[in-house]
Amino acid sequence: MANQAPIQSARRPLLSSGYNDPNRYPHGVAYVDEQYVPMADAKVSVLDWGFLHSDATYDTVHVWNGRFFRLDLHLDRFFSGMQALRMDIGLSRDHVASILDNCVALSGHRSAYVEMICTRGMSPVFDRDPRRAVNRFMAFAVPYGSVANDEQMERGLHLAISDTVRIPPQSVDPAIKNYHWLDLVQGLYDAYDRGAETALVLDLDGNVAEGPGFNVFAINNGSLLTPDRGILPGITRKTVFELCSELHIRAAAGPLSVAALRDADEVLITSTAGGIMPVTRLDDRPIADGRVGPITRRLIDAYWQKHDDPAWTTPVNYDKA
Repeated sequence: MANQAPIQSARRPLLSSGYNDPNRYPHGVAYVDEQYVPMADAKVSVLDWGFLHSDATYDTVHVWNGRFFRLDLHLDRFFSGMQALRMDIGLSRDHVASILDNCVALSGHRSAYVEMICTRGMSPVFDRDPRRAVNRFMAFAVPYGSVANDEQMERGLHLAISDTVRIPPQSVDPAIKNYHWLDLVQGLYDAYDRGAETALVLDLDGNVAEGPGFNVFAINNGSLLTPDRGILPGITRKTVFELCSELHIRAAAGPLSVAALRDADEVLITSTAGGIMPVTRLDDRPIADGRVGPITRRLIDAYWQKHDDPAWTTPVNYDKA
């Protein structure tokens, strides 16, 4: 076994490594009303239905070391969400991709959190007929942020399971990214009250659903299980399945009970904001031995290695800025 590769540590590159570039706009750049502006100048009307009724869809993609990660998948989901909500911004995928690229390039950030948004907009006569509203497109790029900071990535996050029930898919389709977050915010307050760092909420059957902006996986006997209902099927969640296939690790989607999560050998969460992140405490009890596990380590390392792979990434064109 002398030629066996050394075990990698469960670390992504330090968050601070994304900020060692000269930024033209340290707080980021937005695209609003067909012009690029500093983030402080990005505004939305109080009459916009996105503000008044949370009538909007959006998607987020991150940039790391000057490259978008899985941009095509995020664009697919954004345009699918607009179609499902009967929204039309009158822009092609390539045009939206160009706007996102411009926001990052103008900001100067090599690592960024990038969001594209479509709101219902507002009706010229302020009535309640959504068909009269003029849909509105906005985008922005800000410094990269993560659910877990560097210290939490090293020792694992502390989660609490809230009794709050996720908005059921019969009411709002979670596969369409939306700003209906009151259930998730309530879950966060429940977690903070219990001394945890973030939360998981339940579905109508009492099984684990998801957290504020992330999916969850339990690992038992070398196999991964993630909830299959009442959730947004995240792009990073999809990436985990693809990485598991490459690494010959079993992974499935199905009901995940609270008991199964508490008894897991390892737990991890996934998000565009942070990637694959370890969980080592749940409801103030350690997961297994309370340390980041070996499968989580392998997946984290594989995930960040893909950020240099041209098949998974798209370079930002900084030269035009």
